[in-house]
Amino acid sequence: MKLGLDTSVVVRLITGQPVDHFARARQRLEAAAEAGDEILLTDLVIGESYFVLRAHYGLADADVRRALSQVIRSGVFRVDPAEASRALDATGGAWFADRLIHLRYRALGATTLTFDRAQARLEGAAEV
Repeated sequence: MKLGLDTSVVVRLITGQPVDHFARARQRLEAAAEAGDEILLTDLVIGESYFVLRAHYGLADADVRRALSQVIRSGVFRVDPAEASRALDATGGAWFADRLIHLRYRALGATTLTFDRAQARLEGAAEV
């Protein structure tokens, strides 16, 4: 079976709150892993989780990036596209969401066209 995680699950796994949701999420994912299910995590969920953790939980940028990196690199999830995890490693220049957009287009073999100068400086992007 393939399972795709929603932002609400990722946020509970990172924050541990509310405790009952965290416990249910963890139990469900442990059962899925034991059953050999494929657990998917998309770039859209990574991006939304980043913004929820920053805006609603008030976590610092570095803390959010570190937490999301731990989730992604845990070996439990298949990230789609796989390159999305690279957006968490990059700092400065293009904004986090712009990097996710850029990486998605790169995975599709496309050039990102943008008016954003910082994003246009990324390899495989061009200013309109």
